[in-house]
Amino acid sequence: MSARRNRNCPALQCLPGEYVQEEAAHVRKCVPPRDGGGFIPGSLYCTNLRVAFLPDLSANTADCSGPLFMRSGCDVALSCIGRLVAVNSFAKAKVLSSTSSLKFIPEELIIYCRDFRVLRFRFHESGLEPQAFRVTMAIVQARESSSRDNTFELAPLRNLGQWKREEEEFPTLLFETLHDWEKELKRLGTAGWRVSPVNERFDMATSLPKYLWVPKGFLDNELKKAFVHFNGRRIPRLCWHHPGGSDLLRAASFHADSDPEKEDMRSVETLMLAGHSQCVIVETAADLPSPAEIQQAHLKLWGLSLCLADSFVAPSDEKWLSGLEGTRWLDYVRACLRKAGEVAVLLAERSRSVILQETDDRDLNCLLASLVQVISDPYTRTISGFQSLVQREWVAAGHAFQQRLNLWQKNDRDESPVFLLFLDCVWQLLRQFPPSFEFTEAYLVALHDSTCVPFFNTFLFNCQWERGRNNQHRFLNQLYTPLNGWRETLCLEILPKDGYPAKEAGGASLPSIWDWGLRYSLQQRAQFWNPGYQYSSNSNGPVRNGNFLPQTSNKVENLLPGNGAVFLFSKGCLSLQTQLFPWKNGSLSKKVSRWAQLSEGPGEQDKPLRGKSSLRRLHPKGLLLLPLHAGPFIQLWKRCYLRENPEVQVGLFASSIAGLTEELHLLQERLSNWQARERELQPSR
Repeated sequence: MSARRNRNCPALQCLPGEYVQEEAAHVRKCVPPRDGGGFIPGSLYCTNLRVAFLPDLSANTADCSGPLFMRSGCDVALSCIGRLVAVNSFAKAKVLSSTSSLKFIPEELIIYCRDFRVLRFRFHESGLEPQAFRVTMAIVQARESSSRDNTFELAPLRNLGQWKREEEEFPTLLFETLHDWEKELKRLGTAGWRVSPVNERFDMATSLPKYLWVPKGFLDNELKKAFVHFNGRRIPRLCWHHPGGSDLLRAASFHADSDPEKEDMRSVETLMLAGHSQCVIVETAADLPSPAEIQQAHLKLWGLSLCLADSFVAPSDEKWLSGLEGTRWLDYVRACLRKAGEVAVLLAERSRSVILQETDDRDLNCLLASLVQVISDPYTRTISGFQSLVQREWVAAGHAFQQRLNLWQKNDRDESPVFLLFLDCVWQLLRQFPPSFEFTEAYLVALHDSTCVPFFNTFLFNCQWERGRNNQHRFLNQLYTPLNGWRETLCLEILPKDGYPAKEAGGASLPSIWDWGLRYSLQQRAQFWNPGYQYSSNSNGPVRNGNFLPQTSNKVENLLPGNGAVFLFSKGCLSLQTQLFPWKNGSLSKKVSRWAQLSEGPGEQDKPLRGKSSLRRLHPKGLLLLPLHAGPFIQLWKRCYLRENPEVQVGLFASSIAGLTEELHLLQERLSNWQARERELQPSR
């Protein structure tokens, strides 16, 4: 490799282990119309980690101001590149790949990012054609090389920890230490639970965190008997404690080969009932899309965004709505919000344990558990609380970010942006309840885009165990034999006596994604704060949007039996189980009993809340956000998905739907006023 390719360009501040491969001067970056349009002159660089654009000192660099480390809007990580297109006025636009050959000098390079950004770079018309060709092909080759050689796993990532800022702008619990778990449990205000170090050495389950919340007084020796009866050994454990007494738990489905003895049954019963007389098992996958369906919808949405970015004419309302409906993305957002609202009501109605159960407990359980807490707990709507929530229910809980985000593009089959669907659901809540959130839409967009940046450890691994391995691959087989003799093989890493994986010499040390100062300037981070935020920790009741409190709730509550009752909640119905824990084929019995549905069809979901007794049960210490999910109340996150298409954001579709909704509300208000005036005049007539 030549000296030119190995040197660090003095104009571009490189990361540790980063070097410039090619550069092109006198490049013009297209400025989106929302920022005033036009071009910014500067230099385009291709490194072994990213594509970077450095504006000239004389240029207006407002959109690229900020830290030199992955400047927001100006740089793109190689793993974030979804498609590369070279454009020439004398030839057709060509999509570039590792196997393609470029037979013309590009006049423009278009980078379609996986985070829905579209970066356009125009090259100088005269004298610098070789630079345009070389930097374009260097980007193509660097993108392919980073994916093939796992560049992001090796040397270029080492020593990035030195970039970590000293001050902590938004204090966040990472849930990597016992102190973090104890601190959060104390905040929840529950006396019936404790922090168990039973998995501190990851010898119970490698996908679970080191520490678990389990019932107080339940010994670890008894707890160990329950692990083997759940898929992936992911036992029921506490997620959140409702101030009214209910507990939200999450677990994997029962193991198909599990046949517990009496002693094991007692351990599982203790975990599931959690000191309550009733246990409601929520089938998370019921009414919710599968990871494969989420991936398909996201790909269609990304394709729709690309078509709009390439179109110079805004599509008609009919064509646009048809294309959007065909993605099914909004349908999935609507389903998640409705399901989360139903679970929030189950928790608020009375003291019981509610268990979210999914086959492997690593996808939809993460989404639903987080969304229920955002709906129910005002603290999770603060910046620090929300970041701590993501750390606990996604990062520490073992959501397979490496597979689902597929930053290294190793296995497209397992890719599914479940976390991005969660962020969209949170944006819907933010849009419906702006004063209830400390953060803004700008914060959610920044978090959305951060999932495509592989220079932080938060979204780079599948679980805490992998995060601490640091590329060690020494394993052993450990067998756990319960009392009935059934055996399960667990793949474990050889650990030292202290229980922590030994780090390689010079191993990777990556900062957290929550170190926002590494990527965003002080002015940009100031946009994360919501100036209209109103913290309502002592509110007297829920926001009365009125589509989740079941009209039959009082009747259902009176019919529910008492001690040891286990119910299955699936597709809007509560069904009493004939046995306490009927293991069969890894799932609960689906026999439906006479117990009522939580919602009586589409017509019931939008009726207002009724009954003071029901209102008093809903979260006595804070706001319970019950989102509207019907019709136009679920909207497309335009600032995220259509950020390069302002003509669509303010076009006929946006104006007609928003205007129609506003006009409908106005007519309803006028009708209510007219009816009230008629009632006042009735006695005089």
